[in-house]
Amino acid sequence: MIELKKKLISLLKEDEEFRLVVVGLIGYSEVLKRLDRHEEEMRRVWESIEKLREDFLIFVKEQEKRWEENNRRWEENSRRWEETYKRFEVIENELKRLREDFNRAFESLSRMVDALGARLGIIAEGSFREGMRGVVEEVFGVGEVRRWVYYDDKGEVLGYPSVIEVDLLIRDRTHVLVEVKASTSDSDVSKLWRVGKLYERVVGVKPELVIITPFIDRGGLRTAKELGVKVYTKT
Repeated sequence: MIELKKKLISLLKEDEEFRLVVVGLIGYSEVLKRLDRHEEEMRRVWESIEKLREDFLIFVKEQEKRWEENNRRWEENSRRWEETYKRFEVIENELKRLREDFNRAFESLSRMVDALGARLGIIAEGSFREGMRGVVEEVFGVGEVRRWVYYDDKGEVLGYPSVIEVDLLIRDRTHVLVEVKASTSDSDVSKLWRVGKLYERVVGVKPELVIITPFIDRGGLRTAKELGVKVYTKT
């Protein structure tokens, strides 16, 4: 063994070609070792990459699952909103129908009340007028209250041809047109004033104008004052 070592050392010193071969072999071995180390490192890298890939796939699947769950929830919410909207639409239509029914019922009731009020008003006013005739006769000192009836063919009073009726009192040479009403407004006062103008034109005598009423509004009082119509009332 000693002789072999001496011979190898001698060859390394004296034989350049042999020396290069030995150096090459030594370098190749080192290269192989390094390659082995790199291969091991690459294997670990690839294992890490594979692990990352697996983790990423798991993450993607979880995200897909979450998106599917979110989509399902959105679809469920959309369905519920649609159902809610349909319910509100039904309720809105029902409220609209009820409002229309209520309006029709209210209009019908209003017509009934108006008709009843008009009928009762006519009856009450007629009764009131008949009851006041005696009072009028006593107040003005006449024996009778007449009824003046005239066909207004020119429509001077109402704006169209109509029969005009009014209570008439004649005391000495004074003619008094008396309107007895349960309730009086400015339009009633204006109407009596136009009747007075018609009477003056037809009969040739300017009459005094009197309204006897338990109630007259402010507009009626103001109009009566402006037109010279006397008002007997407790208002």
